[in-house]
Amino acid sequence: MAYTTMIIGGGVAGAASAIALHKAGLDPVVYEAYDRGADNAGVFLTLAVNALDALRALGMDVGGLGFDTPSMAITSGSGRKLGELPYGTALSDGTVSRTVKRADLYRALREEAVRRGVRVEYGKRLVDAESTGDGVRAKFADGTTAEGDLLIGADGLRSRTREIIAPDAPGARYAGLLNTGGYARGVETGAEPGVMNAIFGRRCFFAYTVHPDGEVWWVANPAYPAEPTPAELAAITPEQWRTRLTELFRRDRGPAADIVAATDRVFAGWNTYDLPTVPRWHRDRMIIVGDAAHATAPSIGQGAAMAIEDTVVLAKCLRDSASVDHAFAAYEGLRRERVERVVEQGNRTGGWKALGPIARLPRDLIMSVAMKRMARTGADPSRWIYEHHLDWDTPVSA
Repeated sequence: MAYTTMIIGGGVAGAASAIALHKAGLDPVVYEAYDRGADNAGVFLTLAVNALDALRALGMDVGGLGFDTPSMAITSGSGRKLGELPYGTALSDGTVSRTVKRADLYRALREEAVRRGVRVEYGKRLVDAESTGDGVRAKFADGTTAEGDLLIGADGLRSRTREIIAPDAPGARYAGLLNTGGYARGVETGAEPGVMNAIFGRRCFFAYTVHPDGEVWWVANPAYPAEPTPAELAAITPEQWRTRLTELFRRDRGPAADIVAATDRVFAGWNTYDLPTVPRWHRDRMIIVGDAAHATAPSIGQGAAMAIEDTVVLAKCLRDSASVDHAFAAYEGLRRERVERVVEQGNRTGGWKALGPIARLPRDLIMSVAMKRMARTGADPSRWIYEHHLDWDTPVSA
C-alpha cells in the first residue's frame, strides 16, 4: 500500500528514510524544523562499509564525496604505536570506509530524495502529534498541521516524536566528553593520506586523517565530567578552544598541537551523548528511527550507519508486511538487539578516552596486547558490525 508518510527531520535519518520509503513504493514528505538545510555543518564523519552497503541497497553511491579511509592507526600520547587495523572489512568489490563532510552528506541525500520526487518542507518544527484512527495528524510550531497515514520520527537525539510515543523514555546520557575539531593546512604530519590516526593522549583524545590534497581533518575529545550547558559551550570562543587544546597536548608526542595551531577556525564545541535504550519505538502509526531511537557515541563511528540501516529495514518491512502493526513490530525485532549492542560498544570505547593519568598506562598496555593479538589472528571483535549486509530484494519474512 502506498502509505502517505510524514518524516519528521531532514538530516541523515530523515533524508535516507525518504529515499528508502519512496523506493519501497510509499509517498513520503519530509518536514524539517530549520528554514534551510544543514549546508553549513562543519563537522565530518566516517561512513563505515556497512553504511555504504546500506546506501547501495537504496541505489545510492557517495563515492564522489570525501575520501577513502581504509584503516586506523592507534598510538599513545608518548608516541608509541599501539597497533593498526582495517576500518572495517572491505566490500566484495574492494570498497572501503569513506570519510565525508557531514554537510556534503546531508546535501547529497536531500538532493537525491528531491530528485526522486520527495517533497521537503522547511520551518516545520513538530510540537505534537495525535492518532486519527487510520492515520496521524502532526502539529507544528508555526501553527500549521499535516496529516498522513504514518509518521516517522527521524528528529535526532532530542526527538519530540520519541517524547510523544514514549513520554517515560529515558533522556540522552552524557558521556563525560566534549567534541571540537577543524581543518588544517600547511602542516606536515608524516601520515599516509586516508588513514584515521587515533591518539590516546596523556590528557585528551585526538584523531586526524589527511585528505589526498593535504588538508588535515581532525577532532578532539577533552574529558569534562560535569555536563556543560549550551550557554556555557557557546561562551567558549574558537581561540579559547585553541588555547585549551594546545595546553592539553603540550606534553604529547605527535602532531596534535601543530595541527591545532595550523587550523584557521576551530569548531564550536558540543557535548557527547548516547541513548542506550528506549523501551518503546512505536505507538499507533508513529515510529522512531536513527538517533531518536538509539543514539551511539561518535567514538565508534556508527551513528549515521545505524540510521541508514534503520531506513532500509523499515522500508522493507512496510513494503512486505500485511499491516502497519506487523511492519513496525518486524522492524523493531530486526533492529533492536543490533543497535543496542552497537550503542554499548560505543560507550565502552568512549570510556577509554575519558580515563585519567593513573588509568592511562594499563589502558595503553591492554590496547597494545589486544591489537597485537588481532594482527596475529586476524580476529576483529568488531567484524559483526561491519559485515552486516542488507539486501533490498530479499523479502522480510513473516
